[in-house]
Amino acid sequence: MSELDITYRGSVYPAQCDHMGHMNVQWYVGKFDEGTWNFFNSLGITPTYLRDNNCGMAAVDQHITYSAELMAGDVITVRTRLIELSGRKMRYRHEMVNGETSKTAATCELLVVHLDTNARKSTPFPDDIIANGQKMLEEQVAND
Repeated sequence: MSELDITYRGSVYPAQCDHMGHMNVQWYVGKFDEGTWNFFNSLGITPTYLRDNNCGMAAVDQHITYSAELMAGDVITVRTRLIELSGRKMRYRHEMVNGETSKTAATCELLVVHLDTNARKSTPFPDDIIANGQKMLEEQVAND
C-alpha cells in the first residue's frame, strides 16, 4: 500500500488498553471506523452527500485479524484499499500498521451497503461514486 492509501493516523492511549496491557478490541474497531469515514470521503461519500440525499452506509459483514499487539504510546497508521464497488455494495480492506516497527497489527475487511435512509433499504450508488471507485481501483493497480 502507498502513502495515498492512508485514511487514519493516531496513537494508542493508556485508557484504550485492557487488563493485558494492549489495546482493547473495541479501539481497533473504532480506529478502523475512523479510517472508513476518511475513505468514504475520498470516494465522494461525504457527510454533505449523505445528509442531502438521505443516504447512509451500513456494514453487513466485517472480519478482523489481529497480528501483533499494540501498546500504550504506539503510533499507528491505517491504510485502506478498495476491493469492489458496484451496485449497492462496497468491499474494502483496512491495514493497521505500527509506525515504529512497520509491522501489521491488524487487518479488517468489510462489506457495506449504500442505504436510502427514508425507505430503510439498500439503494444503488450514484454513477459519480461508482466512477470514483473505478478510478481508485485503476490507481491502486497502477501503484502496485
